[in-house]
Amino acid sequence: MAGIEVKKGVSSSETPFFGQNPALKFEIRHGFIQPLPYLCRLKTKRKFLILFSMSGALKEVRNRIKSVQSTQQITKAMKMVSAAKLRRAQDAITQMRPYAKKLQEMLGNIISNSDGSVNIALAEERKVEKALIIIVTSDRGLCGGYNSNLIKLTKQVMLEKYPEQHAKGNVSVLPIGKKGYEHFNKNGFKVVDAYWDIFTGLSFTKVQTAAKYAMNAFVNKEFDAVELIFSEFKNAATQRFVAETFLPVSKAVKVAGQKNADFIFEPGKEVLITELMPKILNTQLFKAVLDANASEHGARMTAMDKASENANELLKSLKISYNRARQAAITTELTEIVSGAAALQG
Repeated sequence: MAGIEVKKGVSSSETPFFGQNPALKFEIRHGFIQPLPYLCRLKTKRKFLILFSMSGALKEVRNRIKSVQSTQQITKAMKMVSAAKLRRAQDAITQMRPYAKKLQEMLGNIISNSDGSVNIALAEERKVEKALIIIVTSDRGLCGGYNSNLIKLTKQVMLEKYPEQHAKGNVSVLPIGKKGYEHFNKNGFKVVDAYWDIFTGLSFTKVQTAAKYAMNAFVNKEFDAVELIFSEFKNAATQRFVAETFLPVSKAVKVAGQKNADFIFEPGKEVLITELMPKILNTQLFKAVLDANASEHGARMTAMDKASENANELLKSLKISYNRARQAAITTELTEIVSGAAALQG
């Protein structure tokens, strides 16, 4: 039987027609009076409370489903954007890597074959009193454990390679990327804060300024060693976190049976080394930044893909919960209708 809409404050006994039958009792649900068996009145009240809670639960689940769907759209869009950026970044590092690798080998061979007649300031090995660590992170988050792994590696290098210098506060950090700068600046490390925004309009010229600062500081003995920490790009799903010595320039590792490389220098060894070595070091740092740039987009693309998959799993679970609650609410209402009809007939 359809319910009769009543105003607030009107009791069931004052309601026309229904209130005149002492065998029936009524409850107000959703602004309507519904006839109920007298003996089931108390039990049915509890059912109404359950219905109210079910309707609230259904609304909450619907809101969660909408929220997860919106988040999933964002993660899918970010994955597509990262995939497009990754392609350009991957092309850049793929073209740069062979050139930088050959320059690094040539520089190591020159240092190894030097007879000491030429004073190479950037290759001078001395006792380490102060150290500088260049760490290349990203400007943005949402890329999984990319930045946290780089920061963890940096702290590991401090504690394992320069424990005494770190204890004395003689280890400085030159962060490239906003995330690294924010972390080390907030946690009280000595930070060189002039080059953290290099990724804003990334170019060789910007990277060169950071490399020149490190080289000048090393030559002026402000630092006795410079470490470079970055992520080497392998593929979209794999990055290798690397810590290597930037200064002093390392000698090439000699292989047993390998002949020494014989170079003919023009116009002269000293002039050529003085001009060539800074340019090679600039290239090495630029290669590391390009590696990190490609690694960031690969890590973000992978993270957003995983987030989209997790959203799918969550949506399946929420839809199952929603359908179960909805079916339970419908079953309860049908039971009440049948009970009311049976009471009227009986």
